Amino acid sequence: MKKLLNNPSEVVKDMFDGLALCHPDRMERVGGLVSVFRRRGAPVKGRVGLVLGGGSGHEPMFIGYLGPGLADVVVQGGVFASPTPDLILAAAQAADSGAGVLFIYGNYAGDILNFDMAEELCRDEGLKVKSVRTWDDISTGPDRSRRRGVTADVYTIKAAGAAAAEGLDLDGVERAARLAMENSRTLGVCLTPATLPETGLATFELGDDEMEIGMGAHGEAGIKRDKMRPASELAEFMIGKLCEDFPLRSGDEVVLMANGMGATTLMELYIMAAASHRALKKRGVEIFASDVGELMTTQEMGGCHLTLMKLDEELKRYWLAPCSSLAYNRHAPGWTV
Repeated sequence: MKKLLNNPSEVVKDMFDGLALCHPDRMERVGGLVSVFRRRGAPVKGRVGLVLGGGSGHEPMFIGYLGPGLADVVVQGGVFASPTPDLILAAAQAADSGAGVLFIYGNYAGDILNFDMAEELCRDEGLKVKSVRTWDDISTGPDRSRRRGVTADVYTIKAAGAAAAEGLDLDGVERAARLAMENSRTLGVCLTPATLPETGLATFELGDDEMEIGMGAHGEAGIKRDKMRPASELAEFMIGKLCEDFPLRSGDEVVLMANGMGATTLMELYIMAAASHRALKKRGVEIFASDVGELMTTQEMGGCHLTLMKLDEELKRYWLAPCSSLAYNRHAPGWTV
């Protein structure tokens, strides 16, 4: 696999150098650290600080969600690797204005270990911190606490950012983030593997006529390997599994996300989104809004995630709240060109 790199061992540094040079109006490095960035204007005095973090290689996750109404600070590790506790501590210190800090990250062993250690370091420094882990991938079994976190990061940080902007305290912001996370479900389908920038090696093998349903965000094994099938059949199957897992009933209202994994065209994503709309409509589920695009990738992996967030009035308010970042934007009510 050909990639536009300099030194393969410095891909993360080079990427963040590019971000720092291209977007100085939006973000700044914290303390000269390579992969810890704070949004311009943060922290806001008296407001809960939000730290979003995880491994690099999933762009625009996580740095793409740094901005007003979303994350105040983003901290990333190496490719598919958790940031270290010292970096997370620096991120928390940069996000804190005295009202406490909320960590949001995926449910992976490395992230859990390092963010837990960072929480201890923060408390030693007198910082008040809490954490919300995302676990939305239904392919990883019925026990939700053991599921992988994937695209629900988007809606979790969106709800937390809106709640923080409303002035809720740390407990209230944590509750808002948890509400979004607990009402989100995701299922993915993979068509082609990713390659690691440092080695150029594929993360797994998949036949030309095969797909894998439930593939993880790092290439972890899914629940079913099958022959390729039309998008309409695939979306019907995936939406059925998602609705069953909630369960969703006729009259329920959702936000739908069709997320590209890195090598899936917008044409394909909108075809999957259209098929998902039809599958939901058949079940009487109402779609309040749709998000379509590359919101979380795995290098150049082919395929997509379908995510549903079940709405209530509170989550609808959080989803509608204004935000601004490289990857995700919502304009204030009444905004016009």
